[in-house]
Amino acid sequence: MPASPSTARAINDRLALRLLQQEGPLTAGQLKQLTGLSRPSVADLVERLAAAGLIGVVGESGEQRRGPNARLYGIVADRAHLAALDVRTEGVTVLVSDLLGSVLAEASVPIGDGTDTGPAVEQAVTLVERTAKEAGVERLHTIAVGAPGLIDPATGELRDSSGLPEWHRRLAAALQERLPPARVLVENETNLAALAEQRDGAAQDRDTFVLLWLGHGIGAAVVLDGVLRRGASGGTGEIGFLPVPGTSGPPSATDCEGGFHSLAGAAAITELAARYGIVAPAAQHEPHAAALVREAVARVEADAGDPLASGFLDLLAERVALGAASVVAVLDPGCLVLAGEIGGAGGEVLAARVRDRVGRMSPLPTEVRAGTLGGGAVLRGALLMARDGAQDELFAPPER
Repeated sequence: MPASPSTARAINDRLALRLLQQEGPLTAGQLKQLTGLSRPSVADLVERLAAAGLIGVVGESGEQRRGPNARLYGIVADRAHLAALDVRTEGVTVLVSDLLGSVLAEASVPIGDGTDTGPAVEQAVTLVERTAKEAGVERLHTIAVGAPGLIDPATGELRDSSGLPEWHRRLAAALQERLPPARVLVENETNLAALAEQRDGAAQDRDTFVLLWLGHGIGAAVVLDGVLRRGASGGTGEIGFLPVPGTSGPPSATDCEGGFHSLAGAAAITELAARYGIVAPAAQHEPHAAALVREAVARVEADAGDPLASGFLDLLAERVALGAASVVAVLDPGCLVLAGEIGGAGGEVLAARVRDRVGRMSPLPTEVRAGTLGGGAVLRGALLMARDGAQDELFAPPER
């Protein structure tokens, strides 16, 4: 059944908006060429979108001929404003952007382990309000929150998880209450890192891959055929609980000690570095283990014969490969991205070692790539989710 004229117009409008978002400002002639629409249809949609406040004239093309066809049209960036949050056990980072994702302000606040739930939530919400004010934004359209833990696939809410602060679960509701009518979205931090690496980082050419997050803890995000897979309970990628050889015993349902986490988590890496005499000054906003890995990489790159740094990285790669090979055997993703602060610190030096060891353990061909966005991948992914959510709503065709 052919679409009604109103639906067809809405679909064409959405197509034009997506092109303007992807390509940047375009002339009416360029829109005609890219959409395949007739000149009158393009003129009509430009008029409709401008009247709706979604696009405007942002300049002129380099053509000598003046007139309507030389005008450059672009999305009105301040049509909506967004906030993205990276929530960690030790604090929160927030950025505020316009509809196109241009960052207007960014700030962080530490939240100590002993902070009660109420004050912790208040600190985080106040940070969002203050950052929006610094950006000159009166109203936020969409807020995306990236946090550790499981997202309930039925409700989209952060589930109660052992070991995580209670204020994490309370934050989304508090944001919704204090900042109406903003829409608040919540997603697992590792899933957001995968979104960012696929859009802007190491997995841009892949629609099937697994991202291994190596940070304070261990996690994975699974993308198959372009779709992020969450599992029946939202637990896909909880590989910290993965039983692996070389631990003191199997993990339990409430504690991942004894699982993959106990071999490749930040605490285990710090202990391993001490055995090899690797030391590094503590760094803010990242696990100390990341600084130790970065120091080892620097020593190897400066002196390829450094036996202690090489031995440390070799053993770390063997540990990471144990979990990675299990993922490969089950999912056959063809590509693994080592992300997070520790994955970023290891870079290609660590990725090459993991690639070699996975290749020895698995018959399935698998690329192992170093993530390019480091610890900032979560915040970047949250911004992308907020932008996609806002644009989907603003650009959506009307219901028939």
